[in-house]
Amino acid sequence: MQNQKLDANFDELLRGRHIATLGTENADGTIHLTAVWYLFEDGCLFVATSSKTRKVRNVMARSNASLMVDVRKAGAERGATAVCRVDIISGVRSQEINRRLHSRYLSAAAMSDPHVGPVFASFDDVTLRLTPVSWIAWDMAALDAQAFEGRLAKTPGYVLPLD
Repeated sequence: MQNQKLDANFDELLRGRHIATLGTENADGTIHLTAVWYLFEDGCLFVATSSKTRKVRNVMARSNASLMVDVRKAGAERGATAVCRVDIISGVRSQEINRRLHSRYLSAAAMSDPHVGPVFASFDDVTLRLTPVSWIAWDMAALDAQAFEGRLAKTPGYVLPLD
């Protein structure tokens, strides 16, 4: 599925707690990929990071990126990639967003631990706001039903487990 808007199933996927892959373009045209925590709110994706990272330098020079969420649970393989315009948020607004984002991945105990929560807050001093321009989404269960009559899910041993 490729379109401008995702259906409710993929909206739910993006609101889940997953590791995403962020791609930005290096000066030489190669792609810089990083695993990131993210927050999906109001149709935008947010990534907390340090202003000193390559991804921030890349976005400052070329304000485009892609973010992919790929879920690989047996029988529920699906994902979505957003092609985005990116801007950098700093200051108090960034701190607020980053706190919400960190709280999605860290427990309340970790957030209140003076050796964890404040350290994340000091490392991640900016936020990348990714505004999707287009989406590509996939659902292997739907593909299996459509193309393989459900054989991949119904037949043991057809799909090998991931390491």
